[in-house]
Amino acid sequence: MVSEFRKKKYLYLFNGLDSDASGTIEKKDFEKSAEMMAKSADGKVNDAKHKEYLDTMLKIWDGLQSQADSNKDGKVSADEWVALWDAYAKNPSSAHDWQKLYCKFSFQLLDTGNDGSIKSDEFVKVYEIWGFDKNDAVTSFEKLSKGKGSISWADFQELWEEYFKTEDANAPGNMLFGFK
Repeated sequence: MVSEFRKKKYLYLFNGLDSDASGTIEKKDFEKSAEMMAKSADGKVNDAKHKEYLDTMLKIWDGLQSQADSNKDGKVSADEWVALWDAYAKNPSSAHDWQKLYCKFSFQLLDTGNDGSIKSDEFVKVYEIWGFDKNDAVTSFEKLSKGKGSISWADFQELWEEYFKTEDANAPGNMLFGFK
């Protein structure tokens, strides 16, 4: 059974994906997320990025739905979402392809310089575009990077796994999606 702490983290991420606050995640939520991610700081959608992000988000959705949608209603409920990530937390080495893609895609979104590491300015800029407070983003990056100037792909994978499996409220990985 999932702990209340981890359930709260899973639902934080779930609610961020549930763009219309319907209480379920659907394909349209992933389509909306792709559009939001393709917006620049001035609010304009970059068409090329939108197509790329949409293609990736729909691959993630297809994998998520096939694995988590236990009642086959075309939606992923909060309970289905929590059960899915609880199973992952118990055995992260058995992550499904869509979960690996989701992790890699999340890293790539933050690595705006495409150099294999996330710098503070990249992280803060992306989080601000997503509506987070700049100071909160700076604080999150400092904690996630453990005082280093960047977060490598290897570091990110560890933080990703930590987010889903740790019970430690002070673990850096908890900050990965803005969870406080």
